[in-house]
Amino acid sequence: MTLPPISDWWSELSEDGRRSVLEGDSAHLDEDVREEIRVITGAVVGMVESLTDEDLDYARAHTEDTAD
Repeated sequence: MTLPPISDWWSELSEDGRRSVLEGDSAHLDEDVREEIRVITGAVVGMVESLTDEDLDYARAHTEDTAD
């Protein structure tokens, strides 16, 4: 199971999902976020999926864009 590129799902992730990703205390995505990604992309997202530093940089940059 492979996490789809963040650019494929970040813009459609709910506000709660985004908050969970950015404020989470674990490197792994929580169940609700994995389910949202599955619904958005159709991909099966495993329980041990985590974001890279580059993914988190992307998320932070695109969160700032939507806050403007």
